Amino acid sequence: MIQAMSLLEFDHIAVSCTDLQRDAQTLESRLNVPLAQGGHHPTMGTYNRLLSLGPSAYFELIAIDPEAPPPGRPRWFGLDQFSGPARLTNWILRCQDLDDALAVLPSGFGTPMTLQRGNLRWRMAVPETGILPFEGWAPALIEWQSPTHPCQSLPDQNVRLDRLCLKHPQSTEMHALLAPLLEPGTIHFEPAERPALLAEFETPAGRVAL
Repeated sequence: MIQAMSLLEFDHIAVSCTDLQRDAQTLESRLNVPLAQGGHHPTMGTYNRLLSLGPSAYFELIAIDPEAPPPGRPRWFGLDQFSGPARLTNWILRCQDLDDALAVLPSGFGTPMTLQRGNLRWRMAVPETGILPFEGWAPALIEWQSPTHPCQSLPDQNVRLDRLCLKHPQSTEMHALLAPLLEPGTIHFEPAERPALLAEFETPAGRVAL
């Protein structure tokens, strides 16, 4: 079945935060580039700011929208339980067929939801609890249904993701599950006592790690 499905491809990474405007300014200072305006996700009660990472990938800063009504279900990326400083919390992989991808993977990756923001349309697998497998550190899955990828409308600030590393106590199990579905070098898996994501970027101001 794995051989019959398309490889999962890296799509974007998400930095969660509690104050979008404040933390956008902090990240802009850290990366030395401006973040683009994103939009609102009424279905989830969240909103974001964005940064291009090249022709087919991007960076998302996301938070609960304080002006949006409660969505009536757990928000994605475990944002209902998020607290503390802004930090890298999620990695998102795209696929050509979300149903096929979910059929290959074990349960827990979520149920497909059809979503839209402006001219962007996509399907995303969202767990009923809002928490992905491996205590939230498994990748989220997305299937874009728009004619163009969202990063194609973002200004290119010459920031590129050089390395993405998942540190986790179950890194061996996660590697065995996901590496066969990913292009080599998409993400590095390393054992660690405490889970964490590490992203290293090449920016106009030099190398930056988050």
